[in-house]
Order: sequence, then structure tokens, then C-alpha cells
Amino acid sequence: MAYYHESVLLKETIDLLDPKPGGIYIDGTLGGGGHLRKIIEKVGGRGKFIGIDRDKDSIMNAKKTFPKDIDIVFVHDNFKNILDIAKRLGLKAVDGIIFDLGVSSYQLDDETRGFSYMKNAPLDMRMNQEIELTAKDVVNTRSKEELQKIISEYGEELWAARIAEFICERRKEKPIETTFELVEVIKAAIPAGARKKGPHPAKRTFQAIRIFVNNELNILETAIKDSAKLLSLRGKICIISFHSLEDRIVKNTFRELASDCICPKDIPVCICNHKRTLKIITSKPVCPSKDEITINPRSRSAKLRVAEKIRSSK
Repeated sequence: MAYYHESVLLKETIDLLDPKPGGIYIDGTLGGGGHLRKIIEKVGGRGKFIGIDRDKDSIMNAKKTFPKDIDIVFVHDNFKNILDIAKRLGLKAVDGIIFDLGVSSYQLDDETRGFSYMKNAPLDMRMNQEIELTAKDVVNTRSKEELQKIISEYGEELWAARIAEFICERRKEKPIETTFELVEVIKAAIPAGARKKGPHPAKRTFQAIRIFVNNELNILETAIKDSAKLLSLRGKICIISFHSLEDRIVKNTFRELASDCICPKDIPVCICNHKRTLKIITSKPVCPSKDEITINPRSRSAKLRVAEKIRSSK
């Protein structure tokens, strides 16, 4: 299966990033490479470019399909290690960083990866297939209380307790091994009336398990702060998120880095000595146009936030 990804908010991201010839740019979630290709096109191939992805398929595809006559490096790693990656590459500062969070079109559509509740596959959901923990492990080994917490917190699922209970009952008979087996359990747990409204009944649970397997939210705040340290003056960071939990972390982290004081509100005098290092460019998140949503329905929940480096982190 050819690796691909429908890049979301492509024009808006590149316009706000505003890459310049000779700059250094990192795509921390390379995927199909759409955003990085557009950066390279915008600067006429003049600059240094780094593509990072935890999915080895993405890196292998990029090595085959990107131009050979430009200064580009592909790194199979997690963007949470962006400072270490930059150090290994001898980079002290970069001019732009992009994170396109969530799962790629390729990962959703590849039936062997187990991300989609619309395709029957082994329960996997690993973005990096070299890690040990799979969705099957989570579903079949976590306690009812742990499952409820995962589904409730990461999926914001109102029926989390009932879904966790039904999962634990079903796995007593035999392990839940495929996506469709899990979908069947979720549908049985959610009352018929509730299933008629809103998105697919399995969407939130699948999202929650995927986030847990890949530790997506726990690494985000640190990755943003490390990226801000790596940016050169006037360098920009662009982050595209796909659900409220991600967007909240991006918004709050940007707000902290763009504030001169982060003391609790009940302290009358500032004692934190915090100095803002970023300026928020997008006062409100940029969302896809109606035309983009029509062409690519998966873009409907995307939100883009951008910030600019205004002061050294030191």
C-alpha cells in the first residue's frame, strides 16, 4: 500500500509559517510529507529540511519520493525528542517547526494497522510498530477502572463506565483481538437511542485507546516547550490538532510561553520571574474552509495555532 496523507490546512499553515530561502525547517510529524514538500517548494529548495516521524513506513516512503538534490534529513524518532534530534544533527536553532498531530490517512486506511473502526484488523494502533504496547494489550489486560479512565479522559466518552464493563465481561469468554470485535462490544454497551446521535459509536473509544497506546497527550506540552527553545528569533511553530484535548494543551502551552507571569492568580506580587518567549500569531485557531471539509471530511475537526519566537529562552 502506497504511503500517503491528505495534508490538512496546507495553504494556511505555509502562509503563516512564511518560510524563507536559506532557513532551517522541521516537520515533526512527517506523515506523507505534504507540509514539508510545500515548504521546500515555497523556498525553491534552498535551505535545510528535517522530517521526523515515529512511523518507519513514513520515513521509508519519504526517502524514496523526496527530491535527492536538496539538503534534507529524515529521522525515525518521536518528536518528543526534538532537542536531542537537533543536537545530533548539529542544529543550534531552526526557523520553523510544524506538528500535524493525530493519525495519518495512510495509517487509518491500512487495514493491517488497526486504527480504524471502519476496517476489520488486528487491534494494534501503534504509530511506531517497534514499541511493545498494542491496543489489544490495553483492551485485554487493563482493569475495568483503568479502561474507564482511559476512555473517559482521552475519549471524552459519556458511556465510558459501561463500555469498560462490557469489555471486561466479553474478554472473560475470549480475548478481544480485532477492531470489529471491539466495535461490537462498544455498540452493545451504548444504548440504541444514544447510538443514533453524533459520530460513530466507536469513534471516541478508538481515539482514547490510540492516544493511550502512543502516549500522545503526555508528550505534547514538553515537546512544544522544547520546540520553543529550539526556535531562532522570529522563528515560528505551527501546530495542527484534531480534538479538544490536544487543542487545549497547545492553547494553554502557547499562552504560558507568551506570558510574562505565570504565578497563581491569588498571589498579589509576581514571584515567578517568568519572561515570555513567544508571541501568539493566531488569536483564535484557524479552521478548514467548507471547501476543504467537502474535499477531505477528515479535516473537519482540525485546528491550527501558530506562535512566533520573540525572545531567547535562556
